[in-house]
Amino acid sequence: MTESLSLEQRHAALEAIAAQVRACDKCALHAAGRTNAVPGAGDYAAEIMFIGEGPGFNEDRQGLPFVGQSGKLLEEMLTLIGLTRAQVFITNVVKCRPPENRDPQPDEVSTCTQAYLYRQIELIAPKVIVTLGRFSMGLFFPNAKITQIHGQAKWQDGRAYLPLYHPAAVLRNMATLKPQMEADFRQIPQLVAAWDAQQSASTGAAAAPEAPEPPEQLTLF
Repeated sequence: MTESLSLEQRHAALEAIAAQVRACDKCALHAAGRTNAVPGAGDYAAEIMFIGEGPGFNEDRQGLPFVGQSGKLLEEMLTLIGLTRAQVFITNVVKCRPPENRDPQPDEVSTCTQAYLYRQIELIAPKVIVTLGRFSMGLFFPNAKITQIHGQAKWQDGRAYLPLYHPAAVLRNMATLKPQMEADFRQIPQLVAAWDAQQSASTGAAAAPEAPEPPEQLTLF
């Protein structure tokens, strides 16, 4: 279904989701001091999608994801691989700030992902999804520990999933975690290239004509 939509139709659908997010009252977070819901921002046709945990203080004030210190570190990591925020799509598991930056509750995660996040993923159709922190990691790597699997990509549903530390965690332990995050980030262009190569190989195989059978050799006897 999604494959049949034009870029304009996908853009309109994603804008509609963003409007729904901003007016959402599906869980208790909307009444827990929300200033602005944060649908996400970036390229609606992005090859790479980043998914964090939830908005913080600055994100709640501005209505944009990753605009505080974590956002500055994320932008630094993007620069490392030759990208800008405008070339990727950045969002969160939950779209409203949990009070006092507490962990999102299971019902809040379930409500927000089912209503919005999974629809965004389907419409953007990224080649690579990068999870930032344990809550977004848990959506695609159930029961895993970020300390054990960060930087270990898996392929599923026709795309790569790469679990990374959350920038906020890196900021609390820069000496140890920043070099690890840099190494993990350097895998992202490689995963995009691998996706392109797989697609090219698949398309080439589908388009290649079947080789004719060799002519039957005639015998004189």
